[in-house]
Amino acid sequence: MPSTVPSATPYYQRHIFFCTNERKPGEDSCALHNAADGAARCKQQAKALGLMGPGKLRVNKAGCLDRCAAGPVCVVYPEGVWYTYVDHHDIDEIVESHLQNGQVVERLLTPPHVGK
Repeated sequence: MPSTVPSATPYYQRHIFFCTNERKPGEDSCALHNAADGAARCKQQAKALGLMGPGKLRVNKAGCLDRCAAGPVCVVYPEGVWYTYVDHHDIDEIVESHLQNGQVVERLLTPPHVGK
């Protein structure tokens, strides 16, 4: 019978999810704030720095992460660090500081009370 105990070594060291959800017309959403572009930029920069792949990093688009009022947002696991970003400069800073060097980008943290 296969073991149900998780591996001591995770398949990815870090996983970043970008909300790319689009809500009903008239409702704000991450998709309306170029979230797909943010995810693509993150993937591009991470690949250029050699951060991608098993044992390293995975960049994923996600459905609604339920924090629309702070959008666009992304979250880095296993740390559970939430970011709100605006442009490529912000994405590049997240990639270089957090994903490459393990340093949280304080200025981009999503306020903990902001949800829908």
